[in-house]
Amino acid sequence: MKLAVTYENEMVGQHFGRTEKFKVFDIEDGKIISSQVIGTNGTGHEALASFLKDLKVDTLICGNMGMGAKTALIETGIKILQGVEGKVDDAVNNYLSGTLKTNLNAECHDHELGHNCGHGGCGHH
Repeated sequence: MKLAVTYENEMVGQHFGRTEKFKVFDIEDGKIISSQVIGTNGTGHEALASFLKDLKVDTLICGNMGMGAKTALIETGIKILQGVEGKVDDAVNNYLSGTLKTNLNAECHDHELGHNCGHGGCGHH
């Protein structure tokens, strides 16, 4: 399986649509075989969903995302685990052990209002 995590300075990136990097893990038999940080070469939820699909990612761990991003990812068949905070490697290890804490309601609803989440969260979620 291939697992991607939004990546910002070793932490789970908190705004999917502005993700500049993913850390991508190859996992076999519940163990990490390899990982690498990959630049996205662009922003926007549709472009990022296509980017992950092209990498053959099965599952995404991320912070917040809006409905447009969620819809784009669902259309690619990628499983979404959102509302995750903390270090990327810890999140992946927690996922593999079945202890990852997610929040399926972690969404950014303020895009239509011109809200800019920035990096590291804004407290409006």
